[in-house]
Amino acid sequence: MRILLWHGYLLGGTGSNVYTRALAREWSRAGHEVVVLSQESHPERYDLGTARVVRPDIEKLLPVFVLDRYEGLEAKLLQDCTRAERDRFVELNARAIREHLPADIVFANHVLLGAPVAAAGGARYAVKAHGSELEYSMRGNAELSAWGRESLAGAEAVFVGSAHIRSVLEDVVGHVDRVHEVPPGVDIDEFLPQPRDEAFAGLLGEARADPPNPGNANERLPDEGNAARLAAFLAGEGQPTVVYFGKLLHNKGVHVLLEALRHVDARAVIVGFGDYRAELERLAPARALFTGPLEHRHLKHLLALADATVVPSIFPEAFGMVAAEAAAAGSPPLVARHSGLSEIADGLEAAYPVQHRELASFKTGDAHELADKLNALLALPQDERRALGQAARRAAVDRWSWRSVATRLLTPLQIR
Repeated sequence: MRILLWHGYLLGGTGSNVYTRALAREWSRAGHEVVVLSQESHPERYDLGTARVVRPDIEKLLPVFVLDRYEGLEAKLLQDCTRAERDRFVELNARAIREHLPADIVFANHVLLGAPVAAAGGARYAVKAHGSELEYSMRGNAELSAWGRESLAGAEAVFVGSAHIRSVLEDVVGHVDRVHEVPPGVDIDEFLPQPRDEAFAGLLGEARADPPNPGNANERLPDEGNAARLAAFLAGEGQPTVVYFGKLLHNKGVHVLLEALRHVDARAVIVGFGDYRAELERLAPARALFTGPLEHRHLKHLLALADATVVPSIFPEAFGMVAAEAAAAGSPPLVARHSGLSEIADGLEAAYPVQHRELASFKTGDAHELADKLNALLALPQDERRALGQAARRAAVDRWSWRSVATRLLTPLQIR
């Protein structure tokens, strides 16, 4: 089958970017002809299987849900764009879709602006709601909510990653037909438990291969000198390691983790970029290392070194993809219990021994409870902590592999 996979942003980082490249890889490996339409200027950096990448000419304006910097483009919050600006963006992307028809399906990311783009493309289409557009841009905006509802009406299927996002979708745009709940996935072949020496060497090798970033001028690249910094920081096996990776925004709750760490005998590696980084560095205890953003090539090794991975978000999340990746690597995730993260916690608890189920989650925003649970997890005997990591890995394999996700997404569309 021929699938046009539309994603208005980049392919690196986390969230919907990872989602897009994973689907491209799995669908193309399954024998489908896949064309990815995105603003990624370096697709060769990612494993997309045999998928082909097209970069639509959108002139300069890029409507976004959270303001970040995009090289060569002008990012502007979707809700701040004029109707003319939104319509122009839709038409430019729809034109790129039409240029690559025919297709059996156009699969578009985000209710806005994915659904209007796909609808204007003139072919059969499906839409994936990711949550960020609903919470950050559409909620409380009657015009955008109505536009999303109208654009979804013609979709063959609308996909959500969790029961939470199904509820948010209905709350923001009203009733939607043909909604299917398919959680995002994790690459269980990339994220694997590893012996410590192997993971440590692998992480340092990847860090040495990072491109230059003098003065950390490019926030989207790993920090300069990470190889030496990580080698010194992670040397020795006696001290537990806690990892956070994701955006450095207030809503991600990293400040909650940093407060908790003041009461935990552990070192922490904080991975990511964002406008809140300077404030977080000010709040951080002494034994915290900020690395800037890292890619999967780094993270698959770093997570294998982590005794725990914390997802402390204080804002609704569609799904805890970073927690699923940590689980696949055998690093027990500890997540804030709310929205889509609750479903990660449920999956972990089902796999954990009864006496350790409480170590899957903590009350949102509660640094004291997070500290207590981190201390309890890190105090487990080594064999029990290893068993917990193995149980987390089983949950990831059984519930969240990309291969099964990619297949499930095509089933309602009658594409095999």
